Parts: sequence; C-alpha cells; structure tokens
Amino acid sequence: MASAGSPKSAAAKKRRPRDSLSRAVIIAAAEKIAERDGLEGLTFGALGKELNAHSTSIYRHFRDKDDLVLELIDGLRAKSYGGDLVSTGDWREDLRLIARLIHEHYLRYAGLAMQMAARTTRRPTEFHNVEFALDALRRAGLDDDEAVVTTRVFGNFVRAASALEASLQVLPEQTRMMDELAWTVEYRRLPAEEYPNIARLADKLLPLGDPRLFTHAVEMLLDAIAARAEAKQSDQSDD
Repeated sequence: MASAGSPKSAAAKKRRPRDSLSRAVIIAAAEKIAERDGLEGLTFGALGKELNAHSTSIYRHFRDKDDLVLELIDGLRAKSYGGDLVSTGDWREDLRLIARLIHEHYLRYAGLAMQMAARTTRRPTEFHNVEFALDALRRAGLDDDEAVVTTRVFGNFVRAASALEASLQVLPEQTRMMDELAWTVEYRRLPAEEYPNIARLADKLLPLGDPRLFTHAVEMLLDAIAARAEAKQSDQSDD
C-alpha cells in the first residue's frame, strides 16, 4: 500500500471531487485546451489532466468526444454573438448582420475556424441562426423553395469565406507575409505579353485577406437575392 507521503497518495488527495464536475466546467476546460492545442488535442485524457479528474468521469456528462465538440462549437457561437442577433426589420441589414457576426466569430477563433465551418451542431445557437436567416429571406420575397436553398448558399459562403480568412491568420508569420507580398511584387513582374490583364491591373490586385473582399461578396449575394425575388414576383404577376 502506498505510504501517506508517496506521489500516488498525494495525487489521489488532489483529485477533484466527483460531484464537482458539470457540463459548464468541462466546456470551459475544453475551450482552453482547444484554443491551445486545437480540436485534435481535445481528448478526454487531456480534459482529465486539465480538470484534475479521472477522464472517465467526463462520460457522465458527454456521450463521446464528438458530443463535446459540438457543444463547444455551439457554445463558442453563443459566447461570441448569442445576444446580438436581433432583427432590424430590414432583410438586407439582417443578412449583413448575421454575416458580420459569424465572420468576426471565425476570426476570433481562427485556429478552430476550418473545423467549425464543416460541422452541424444541431443545438440552440445554430437553430436560431437558421431561423433568423430563413425569416430574412422570406421577407426578401423568396418563396419557400428559394428560401431554403438560399439559406444554405448564403450560410455556406459566409462560413467558408470566414474560415479561409481565419486560416490565413494562423499561418506562420513568414509564410503569410510572403503570400501577401506576392500580390504586390511578383504579380507586377509578370510579362505583359503573356498576362496582359494582370499587367494592366497589377497595381489594383488585392491579397486574399483584404477585408473588403468579404463585405463586397456579401453585397453581391444580397443583390442576387433581391434580383431573384423580383424575378419570381414578376413571373407570378404574369401568370
């Protein structure tokens, strides 16, 4: 039997009481690990070490790692903008709002952005996002079929573009600098006879991370949504 002063005995004394764990406590520790080590490093073993608890005790609160990850992703959304997604009454402004909030969220958690973008959490913040977008698109004048397709198109674009921009932020500084420099140096050196359009516009080319790109793309989508709604209404009036 281990003596009172042995390392094993000391570790046992420090072990967190079983009933002191909760979903909120576990999620807080999971966020800390994920931001430090990525979702790959978020294991129940790592959580147990972070919480000073036996890893098996986490199964009392989460079915498996994926259950935990989905809860974490939805929780981070709520933490970023959960109370800010309130309708303005203008469908364009509402879609601008949700696009901006999601974009800022992905940049805030840049190291997790690519993995978050691909997941469907089926949890409250996601449900609210979808309801908010559908309501805006119905007010834009889209019918049900157009609204559900456009909700997916708009959401996929916002997440993909935001995740791409976030992924640039987490590149090694030297790599990111060289990529950005290419647009202002290497493109300008291309021969005009082979690349006439690039040569003519080289001084105007924008790097991938230019913040104007996201805003411009959102406005293009809003214009396309309005045009489709008008075309649909025109078709109906002609019938």
